[in-house]
Amino acid sequence: MIELQGVTKRYGDFTAVEGLDLTVQWGEVFGFLGANGAGKTTTLKMLAGILRADAGIVRVGGIDMRTHAVEAKRHLAFVPDRPYVYDKLTGSEFLRFSASLYGLQWKAVEARAAELLEMFELSSWQHELVEQYSHGMRQKLLLSAAVLHRPKVLMVDEPLVGLDPRGARLLKDMLRAYAARGNSVLMSTHTLETVEGTCDRIGIMKRGKLVASGTVPELRTWLRMPDAPLEQLFLHLTGEPASRDVAEVLSV
Repeated sequence: MIELQGVTKRYGDFTAVEGLDLTVQWGEVFGFLGANGAGKTTTLKMLAGILRADAGIVRVGGIDMRTHAVEAKRHLAFVPDRPYVYDKLTGSEFLRFSASLYGLQWKAVEARAAELLEMFELSSWQHELVEQYSHGMRQKLLLSAAVLHRPKVLMVDEPLVGLDPRGARLLKDMLRAYAARGNSVLMSTHTLETVEGTCDRIGIMKRGKLVASGTVPELRTWLRMPDAPLEQLFLHLTGEPASRDVAEVLSV
């Protein structure tokens, strides 16, 4: 459902993503990992059609994002790491606006919108201006808007930021259920515990390149680290400093 072939993105002399090959299957939750600046958000923005790749092919649902961007975007939803919403709209008005962007009649999705607001515990806030919402509430509203048109591909960048434990649990259940219905979910996050419990496969980026991809057991076998937790695998692949190195720096 998601396919990148030889995708590269440069900003002047800096290469943010280089020669990326990645596939996310139908009915799969794929965890996208990497340190800050590894190229994850740039990749998501290219998939969403916000940025154009300098080289390579980006396909969503078999549709080329470069040549048929509008058609490709109809199949996806992208929830960025920062919940940008219109403060002077109410929650209900924001969902109505989001529906109109996809050419949906409000009467056709009004009941679904009400169900989503109820699921995310926003029903009592739907007539309040978004400027009164907390960060977590804004995140829930964006998630509601994202799935309102039933996209085949759902991409979320750091979706747990600002959510309380109950909201985080609800989101993880929702992503699993969404994939179980035959859709594809691509989740970029630093929360490794969430990845282990939610994702079918993971990909790890380092300096713009995909250095590993597969299930956690497959990565353990490949690295010959059969009992290692995901955190240890991640640090090994990305070359992050060990705890002892940090302690030595702090003791100086």
